[in-house]
Amino acid sequence: MAFRFTYGRPPAVAAEGMVATSQPLATRAGLRLLERGGNAADAALAAAAVLCVTEPMSTGIGGDAFAIVWTPRATEGLDAAGPAPRNADPLTPVEERGPRSVTVPGAVAGWVALAARYARLGLEACLASAIDTAEHGFAVAARTAAAWAATSGTSASWATARVPPEFSPPPSRGERRRLPELAATLRAIARGGAEAFYEGPVAEAISSVSWLEPDDLAAYEPRWVEPLRVRYRGYEVMELPPPTQGVAALEGLGLLAGCEPDLPSQIDCVRLALEDARARVWDGADIGDLLAPEFLEQRRQRSAARASGPAGGTVYLCAVDGDRMAVSFIQSLFGSFGSGLVAPGTGVVLQNRGACFALQGEVVAGKRPYHTIIPGLILKNGELVGPFGVMGGFIQAQAHVQLVSALVDKALDPQAALDQPRFWVDGELVRLEEGLWGQADELERLGYEVVRDSDTFGFGGGQAIVVDGQALLGGSDPRKDGYAAGF
Repeated sequence: MAFRFTYGRPPAVAAEGMVATSQPLATRAGLRLLERGGNAADAALAAAAVLCVTEPMSTGIGGDAFAIVWTPRATEGLDAAGPAPRNADPLTPVEERGPRSVTVPGAVAGWVALAARYARLGLEACLASAIDTAEHGFAVAARTAAAWAATSGTSASWATARVPPEFSPPPSRGERRRLPELAATLRAIARGGAEAFYEGPVAEAISSVSWLEPDDLAAYEPRWVEPLRVRYRGYEVMELPPPTQGVAALEGLGLLAGCEPDLPSQIDCVRLALEDARARVWDGADIGDLLAPEFLEQRRQRSAARASGPAGGTVYLCAVDGDRMAVSFIQSLFGSFGSGLVAPGTGVVLQNRGACFALQGEVVAGKRPYHTIIPGLILKNGELVGPFGVMGGFIQAQAHVQLVSALVDKALDPQAALDQPRFWVDGELVRLEEGLWGQADELERLGYEVVRDSDTFGFGGGQAIVVDGQALLGGSDPRKDGYAAGF
């Protein structure tokens, strides 16, 4: 059976700058700022803000964000993930949705930090397209409409959330939606910065529907961190440290570097890495030894583990400018429409990232839970190859391994690499997209419990930009609505 996404679509090609996102309006917003003389940070912020409007089930200013910023002079990671309340009681079981699943939203503080440190045009310019889109409305794209409808419980079994009243009923494809309350909040942030969100009326509205206190919001600050790195067949791959699962992607690649990169080896390496991440990743954890060559060599001798984790919705985007600054950026509410709560009068959907405390067994007051969302970036000989990422909750580290292998081992362009069918390790199961169904019998003979899965929502959606000589090549996942474009 032919894999439905293998169209043979070529990569986007550009000379000066490029943006890749999951929504056409977000890509357009990023390109506009590049054309106005902005850099990759301006473009990434503009795109991220528009995505908060056009994919409200997956991302928003009530969620968290992470980024890797590369320039010829330095590489930095931005950690804009918020903690549980400082006075939170441990919960067993941890709540998946509702007021006590909400952690401090870090995205807005992350936007402000990224704009102050790297952007040229300022936060107000970066948010202008998002404000206009929310105020005047947008036509809902096809895959977004399907995901929105699935969240209502009418179609896909993976959706556990329900659409908040403010976002009901789910729109049909092409239906125009306006989000005027969100537009007003974005305008306040554009003018007043982080204080307009973490203090005053917006903060009070957030506190009124969640267990967060005003002091939890007012005290929040994002962090600049050093990315983790691993060598993979002559390339250097970067991810962010805990509380993200970035180390799982890097350990998976480190293990795969000593194997043939075939499907069984990829599955086994992913399982081992996910097992280690679940055991070792928490806020402030020291996990550097997981990437040591001697540890990786010993770990390859172990039997493959079984790993599962929570599902989630996310958006990933990337941008590269004419100076070859690159921004790999990811932002999320975790579950579809997060906690299911909207701060009254603000349009702010609050995340349910606290659900990921389930991996630790209880909520840890004042700490951040395990984070599924991870931006990635590849170098070779110290030079930029490009930013990449794949959204989709627990599948993200798995998909990073598969995407990097496609780019490096198969030498595919970014669009072809994203078009490749994926596997998904889901507990005892190995789920296969239809392009891999032809290998299912072989995997079953090797002892894997295989599911031939026709639901593409669970396999994520990615973006990637690669430097190709003097040009840029871009790819955008056909599982989503967006595209890569440049000039």
